[in-house]
Amino acid sequence: MKQPINLADKLGTFSEHWSPKIVGSFNGHDLLVVKLKGEFVWHSHPDTDDFFQVLKGRLRIEMRDGDVELGPGEVYVVPKGVEHRPVAEEEVEVLLIEPEGTPNTGDPETAVVKERI
Repeated sequence: MKQPINLADKLGTFSEHWSPKIVGSFNGHDLLVVKLKGEFVWHSHPDTDDFFQVLKGRLRIEMRDGDVELGPGEVYVVPKGVEHRPVAEEEVEVLLIEPEGTPNTGDPETAVVKERI
């Protein structure tokens, strides 16, 4: 029987920050959930936009030409090639959608290995 994906349940299965987990896929894209806290590295994705949807908490996406603040239910897409840095003062839960295999740091050498949960 087919089952829906419960994002809250998936987020409840791990506690580490900055380690996206694959919860589904479609048309060559991964659906990922991630918990963020603190500052990530400045990076860009030369070949793809970067989709963020905040599920819980508040997220600031810093960019060289100004920041974007997101709360629960809000979405922002960082255009491809734009250098950015996600920052979460408190823990935030986020849904990401990205092409399969996209490195979270923009660089395969420094990217975390994503696991499917």
